Formats: sequence, structure tokens, C-alpha cells
Amino acid sequence: MSTQKLVRQLKLNNLQYNALRDPAVYRRCANEPFRIQALLAGAGQARCTLSAQSGEVIAEQRVGLPGTFAHEIAFPSAGVRIVTLAIEGNGEKFTQDLRLDVLDRAWVG
Repeated sequence: MSTQKLVRQLKLNNLQYNALRDPAVYRRCANEPFRIQALLAGAGQARCTLSAQSGEVIAEQRVGLPGTFAHEIAFPSAGVRIVTLAIEGNGEKFTQDLRLDVLDRAWVG
């Protein structure tokens, strides 16, 4: 049995995601898309689901392993959104909450 993890890397806006990193690194302006990627390992298929705090499914996709789940999402207004990425495959389950900060307009300076 392989000890390889299902999710090799999680990226937000093409940067490796780290929940302890300053959220300003990942911020976007209203209507500017966030790019969410999960690099997956293993064999077979994985089911990837991205959902909002309300439980509404934003995106659902089956990915052949090894492979990459990728989704872009933009919001029309400023604020903080929490989305949850859930991945199931090879008898493994992975869940990660992602904080998406949306600015009203770009910072000047």
C-alpha cells in the first residue's frame, strides 16, 4: 500500500496556499478571479467539490489521478468569503477552508 498523499499541493492565485500567511498576499479586487488549484497524486479518480459557507456547491469535478483540480471564481462585491475544498479519492478524504478577501478597488500607493 502506498503512503503517498492524495493532495500534493494546494495553490491559491498560483501561490502555494498557507493558512498562516498574511491574507493580503491572496487578495483580489471585485470581479477579479481567484484561481484555486489542487495538485493530486495517486491512481484512479478523485471527486473534488468547492462549496460556499452556505453549503452551496460552487464547483464539482472528477479528476483522473494523477491530475489537477482547477477552478476560477470571482465575486461582484467586496468582503471576506470562506470556501471549502473537499477532495475524496483512493480511500482518503481531504478538506481545506480557504479565506478569499475581496477588495472594493485596488490599493493605491
